[in-house]
Amino acid sequence: MLIDRLTPENRLLEAYDSQLREETELTGATRYDRDGPLWRGTFESRESSRGFVTYRDLGGLEGQALENLIARTVAHYAADPSVASFEWKTRGHDLPTNLAERLAAHGLVPEESETVMLGEAALLAVEVPLPAGVQLRRIDNQPDPLPDLVRAAAAQDRAFSIKIPSGVEDFVRRLKNGRDSIEYWIAEIQGEVVSTGRLEVVPGTEFAGVWGGGTVAEWRGKGIYRALTAERAKSAVQRGVRFLHSDSTEYSRPILQRSGLLAVTTTMPFIWTRQ
Repeated sequence: MLIDRLTPENRLLEAYDSQLREETELTGATRYDRDGPLWRGTFESRESSRGFVTYRDLGGLEGQALENLIARTVAHYAADPSVASFEWKTRGHDLPTNLAERLAAHGLVPEESETVMLGEAALLAVEVPLPAGVQLRRIDNQPDPLPDLVRAAAAQDRAFSIKIPSGVEDFVRRLKNGRDSIEYWIAEIQGEVVSTGRLEVVPGTEFAGVWGGGTVAEWRGKGIYRALTAERAKSAVQRGVRFLHSDSTEYSRPILQRSGLLAVTTTMPFIWTRQ
């Protein structure tokens, strides 16, 4: 009898690599092409376009062959004047181990590392007590979601202490492109949005992502983010989703770990920006 020696983390990582990379990450891209192991997509918007590079693995490429692949990718996006930037999304378990240094040598700038969290959606679909007066609500499934999307975008700006000029436009675009697979949720009290988050079902996979989770500073530490995550998990289970995934910051990772998700790898975007 064969014995499955894979750890729970490795089984989840195998599902992640096989279902959530390559073409799956280019859902919504207006165009894409291939170069060796890479999938290179472009997402167009009214102001400027952005590129995104994804792959399952690099197929053992290293040395000059890898240098040439990176150089061709930079040249590919540089040749399109509509593209303002592109992201090469790396994972901590990918090879070669010196990929980060090679990308940086070609002018790509690393952003903050995040932890990839994975687990069974049912583990998070639990009842979580809320502070008095706080209510959770899904806002995308109404005749005119725009007013609530505006309020949610403003709350997200407050939660992350940064003004995102295209925040509302991005919300509307995502909703338009994924009406049947994306949900927006908010937590509010007396008309004030204090936390936001979305659920994105990944078509053709067993996964849904929990993204955009943010709680304004004065309402943190009260269980609101965990409750909002639990409501999204319940909705995911109702949709037949098996797994949830999230790229988590140091703030959200402990909450998701307490809920039962496992840390399986890390991810770090490398960004090329047109000068």
